[in-house]
Amino acid sequence: MQLQSDSKPYDDINITPMLDLAYVLLVIFIIMTTASVQGMKVNLPHASAQPSLAKPTTKAITITNDGKIFLDTVPVSLPELEQRLTQQKALTPEFPVVIKGDGQTQYQSVMDVLDLLGRLSITQVGLATKPLVK
Repeated sequence: MQLQSDSKPYDDINITPMLDLAYVLLVIFIIMTTASVQGMKVNLPHASAQPSLAKPTTKAITITNDGKIFLDTVPVSLPELEQRLTQQKALTPEFPVVIKGDGQTQYQSVMDVLDLLGRLSITQVGLATKPLVK
């Protein structure tokens, strides 16, 4: 008796073991994530509907290339800017300010605004820039 040898390549892949492994990993993942999220059950206290610790809104100061100053979107002069920032500081002593200066603006205009912020003791100041594109 002679065994017949198939020279034909094996072209069917049995994916059953791979699916079994995928299902086991999926079940383990589901069990582990639900176990870590549950935590302890507590009765939380009730609070009023108003937010008690509201974050201060950021003020944006924009300086255009021709030296015009805008507070948020309203054009202002330097004395008006000082007056409005003083009023805002009276309402919320610590509020953030972001300065957006045009790349072509005079450096003195930006320094005038920074000097004003220093006189008003506004310490949370940021300078807006664009990321360098390589």
